[in-house]
Amino acid sequence: MKRPMNADRTGCAVVVMGVSGSGKTTVGEFLARRLGWLFAEGDRLHPPANVEKMRQGIPLTDADRAPWLDRIGEELRRWAAEGRSGVLTCSALRRAYRDRIRAARPDVRFVYVRGSEALIEGRVAARHHEYMPASLLKSQFEALEEPGPDEPVIAVDAGLSPEDEVAAVVAALGVEAKPVSG
Repeated sequence: MKRPMNADRTGCAVVVMGVSGSGKTTVGEFLARRLGWLFAEGDRLHPPANVEKMRQGIPLTDADRAPWLDRIGEELRRWAAEGRSGVLTCSALRRAYRDRIRAARPDVRFVYVRGSEALIEGRVAARHHEYMPASLLKSQFEALEEPGPDEPVIAVDAGLSPEDEVAAVVAALGVEAKPVSG
């Protein structure tokens, strides 16, 4: 769904989504810098019990994710109330999760960082995450419901460079990016 963002009094909200290791944080941070917007790492909003389950290699359930998704919605509503624009990362694997986020902030746009299981497995194997072990990646792909054409989603290829991914997102959003200094 392609439509320019309107940053009237409520600002703009973008959620960068995808499985663990897809590059959500890299793309989200770069996008926020490029636009001069706030950035929030959605994983930091997980309740401690969720973090502990993941540390133990136990996949989260829908019930586990509910309070986390509510906290994400609260953050997005706060930005709107303050008239601030921002980029937040959240796996948002299932349509129901995206619907829950949209219920909190109807004007949110999603950026789906899409990559093959082989590409993402290679990335996850080569990194260390504070509490998300590589063993949970399979459960994320099993839970993933790719966004439908009726959802406000911009899909980018995780195999591209972060610069190319962000350029595609900025163009699709129809917003003005800050000049790149260099």
